[in-house]
Amino acid sequence: MAFRFLPHDFNFFDLFEKQVDYAVDAARYFKEAVSKNILDDESLEKMHEVEHQGDEVAHTILDNLNKTFITPFDREDIHALAKEIDDIIDMLYTILNRMKVYKIETVDKNLVQFATVIDESVRAVACAVKGLRNLKNSKSVAESCVEVNRLENVGDAMRDTMLAELFNAGKDPIHIMKWKEIYQDAETVLDICEDVAHVVQSILVKQA
Repeated sequence: MAFRFLPHDFNFFDLFEKQVDYAVDAARYFKEAVSKNILDDESLEKMHEVEHQGDEVAHTILDNLNKTFITPFDREDIHALAKEIDDIIDMLYTILNRMKVYKIETVDKNLVQFATVIDESVRAVACAVKGLRNLKNSKSVAESCVEVNRLENVGDAMRDTMLAELFNAGKDPIHIMKWKEIYQDAETVLDICEDVAHVVQSILVKQA
């Protein structure tokens, strides 16, 4: 198996696990922030630090990808996996930062619901990615991917319901514009999680 031919001084699995742990941290911070409406400089700086750390890991993976002759799985999959996990963290930071710019000062039950689903999806992503280290875990990895896909479908339905409520009840066009963008971005996070799951599923098929 290609998985055992790794340089002694570098291990892609260690870095992917580190990167996905930052994604889990970001999802947790996002959930806490929107549930308590904590959008001060300190909370945003904490999320920005996670985003920065995630970027560093992604850059390390891609830099070493260009230097490593034998990789644990296809180079395009390594590149895609690093990019998509990084995009999860970036999007969560972007949403919080935009909420501060928009001066969102209330807890929104719909966004809290989205944050809960996002947290569940990112944790399932983490299980899938960490399971790649040992292909004996292929069944649990596949199950985690199915869960991510399920949660993306949940997110689609939530977005449509929330937007319908927003347009039916909203009278202030600025308020509608702000929350329409936030809800759509929140659903985009779940789309990105599904993209990660698709990369993982591709890896499983190729390594079978």
